Formats: sequence, structure tokens, C-alpha cells
Amino acid sequence: MNFGVVVFPGTWSDCDFHYVISEVLRQPVRYVWHRDRQLDDFDCLILPGGFSYGDYLRAGAVAGRSPVVEALPEFVAKGGLVLGSCNGFQILCEAKLLPGALMRNECLQYRCQSTHLRVENAETPFTRLMRPGQILKMPISHGEGKFYSDPETLRRLRDQKQIVFRYCAEDGRVVKDANPNGSLDNIAGVINEEGTVLGLMPHPERASENAMGGTDGLLIFHSLLGSLVEDGSFLKR
Repeated sequence: MNFGVVVFPGTWSDCDFHYVISEVLRQPVRYVWHRDRQLDDFDCLILPGGFSYGDYLRAGAVAGRSPVVEALPEFVAKGGLVLGSCNGFQILCEAKLLPGALMRNECLQYRCQSTHLRVENAETPFTRLMRPGQILKMPISHGEGKFYSDPETLRRLRDQKQIVFRYCAEDGRVVKDANPNGSLDNIAGVINEEGTVLGLMPHPERASENAMGGTDGLLIFHSLLGSLVEDGSFLKR
């Protein structure tokens, strides 16, 4: 499975993703520059965390209009998968590839901490090795991770099972105290209607080795690998 890790000016998790894919998973991976539009060589593209273009205008706003992101709709239409983590999630929302928006944390503080996530939808290429209600542990590291959408969009996200992860307590209860940034409905990750583009604020690449405190993030990567079939397409459910 061929992975591409997109690099924007200001990206900081690109090396972490590249390391996990090449050294932990032993899969082929290449960096993709933000000006690139040729994406045919890849099965899955990753938009990593960081501060793309400095996030000076708004988190992900400039990157969401970069050449590589403009090429993503065609890449997805051809069957490719896209995973956006942290700043990558913000970019995908800015580009309208995912619904909603990421706003400043309700506490107005940068949060870098471990969080617990409850799996809400295990019928995606990114979560097919998980079970509904399973509790995962992954770190967050952001100042603008408060997910927001209008009521109609939230209703649609619920009805169409597009909410993939929710922040929860260690025992799985979805409660306010477990919500690190004030996200609407404790939402930590959502997927597009087709199930091919996932955005989440936590960092799975930082939960992929025991030396880093856990390996729950690997479940996402192994789910992706298990979704790829011989003809190069993906099992969407």
C-alpha cells in the first residue's frame, strides 16, 4: 500500500507519520510537497498536524486552497483515501472535504494531553478492525480543536454515522469533563458521506509504539491495510 505524507510549510507531524509507516508498518511512503498535483501513485494520503503556512490567517485556511488540496477531490473520486490529523483535519474542513469547522479551544488554552476516544463507527476503512464502543487512548496537541457545525449538519452527521470518534472518560462515558476542547457533541473525528476521507484531532502517529505510551493509533493504520483489496480498491465497510 502506497502512502503519501503531505508537507506544507509549517507542518510538524510529517516526519512522525513517515517514521510510523516506514519503520513500524514497513510500508512504502513518500513525502508529497504542497505544490504537487500528481497523486496517482498513492493509495492513501495523509495530511499531518502542524501549523501550515503559520496558520496566520486561520488554522488550515491557506493550506485548504493549496495545489495539493485542490487535487484531492479527483484523487478521492478515483478511489483514494485521505486521513487528516490535527491541522490536517482543519485543512480538510477548510477545503469543504469534511463538514463543520474547528474553532479555538473553549478553554482558550493550548492542550497537549492524552485523551480517551470512543469508537462510534467501526464500518469505515479506517476503523474496520475496531468495534463500536471500543475505547482508545491517543494524545492531542492543539489550540483550535473545538469541532462546530450548525444543527442541521450535526443531525446529518448523526443520522449518516459520520461521527467516527467521540472524546470520552476512561470508562467510555461521553461526558463534558472528558471533552478537552469544548467540541460539539464531544466530536473528535468525522468522515465524509462516502467514507473515504477521515479527519480527527488526536494524533494516531504518536500512539503507535509502546515506547510512546501505547499503540491504539496503529488500529487505524492496520484497518487501512486490511481494507485494500487485490484490485487496488478499498473495502468501504
